[in-house]
Amino acid sequence: MSETVTREDAGGVATLTLLRPGLTHDSRRDLLAAVQAVAADESVRAVLLTGTGRAFCVGQDLGEHLAEMQGGAPAPLSVVEHEYNPLVLALAALRVPVVVAVNGACAGAGLGIALAGDIRVAAAGAKFTTAFTGIGLSSDSALAARLVHTVGGSRAAELLLFPEPFLAEKAAEWGLVHRVVAAEQVLAEARGLAERLAAGPTAAYRAVKTVLATAATDSLADTLALEGRLQAEVGQSADHREAVEAFLAKRPPVFTGR
Repeated sequence: MSETVTREDAGGVATLTLLRPGLTHDSRRDLLAAVQAVAADESVRAVLLTGTGRAFCVGQDLGEHLAEMQGGAPAPLSVVEHEYNPLVLALAALRVPVVVAVNGACAGAGLGIALAGDIRVAAAGAKFTTAFTGIGLSSDSALAARLVHTVGGSRAAELLLFPEPFLAEKAAEWGLVHRVVAAEQVLAEARGLAERLAAGPTAAYRAVKTVLATAATDSLADTLALEGRLQAEVGQSADHREAVEAFLAKRPPVFTGR
């Protein structure tokens, strides 16, 4: 697809691979374009996002950032509003499940991007860090909000104020990743999960993602109302009918994503 992001499709899974560890203007725009293309492709039923080499994504390319500051760029951090925010929103809005294969180092905005996915598989020993305050910045990419929702406010404050590295095993203990496997197995493990999701009830997954996005902040009444509306909609799907018929016939369901 580009010099910074590739896309491969197989079995309803779109695999997006970051080719560089640091995020540049080009890589952010290319990844956003890839996510938008996936969102418009009805044949995609799951997304697998990963990196290459020893890093998943280490956030902003500081070399590019420093060059812009030294060159007198009027607002070098306007990229948060114009590039990072649209990217995170596009990832979160995908109607299909997103599996993230954290193949290596994951830092700063890279951690925010990983947490925008639904399921995360990490390589054993992979290092994580929030990074931002270590370079004198506040967080972006919704990292603070994701951390609060995942690990709680107290630990989120510690991780952001003291951006010390922690390993994948600790990330799993805190609930930031779902599975930790050997580095040579991380992509295969994540792909297997993505393929399993791609073969599942797409409309039901979309509804679950919608509820999860607001469940932590909505009132109980609002959540119940949303669940009722979404279940009524999904209840009209061919996949729901197929699942009920398969259950009663004591056979595995065959989902088509409709």
